[in-house]
Amino acid sequence: MAQKTEKEDAEFNSVPETLAPCVSSSGLTGSASASNMCLACFANAAASLTFGTKPAAAETKPAVRRAEARPAAAREVNRCSGCGKKVGLTGFRCRCGGLFCSEHRYSDRHGCSFDFKAAGRAAIARENPVVKAAKIVRI
Repeated sequence: MAQKTEKEDAEFNSVPETLAPCVSSSGLTGSASASNMCLACFANAAASLTFGTKPAAAETKPAVRRAEARPAAAREVNRCSGCGKKVGLTGFRCRCGGLFCSEHRYSDRHGCSFDFKAAGRAAIARENPVVKAAKIVRI
């Protein structure tokens, strides 16, 4: 185990001498780099400067936004498009756009509407262009 030098030990044990209570009386300590404001008050002040709103209005809006965001971001339940069984993280996405369980993951098991032949032909045509030699002029 490496021993700490005196400099490293002093870094961890030193307490900043510039701790001051937050200017906006939130009860937290502020820092000199943030104009003696705590993190929350500094973020509200920065948001009010950016958007041109009052700081008091900025304090109430984030709380409302967080409360509204939770019900709107409902979980998406992953179910098999063939049988409706919950698949969770083990679901298989098909090229037809459906999500299937392990039983219905193959195209012949779920009546896939994707045309694999046409996709294969297009891939072969794209990867193997036709090469024609220039005509030879006879003398």
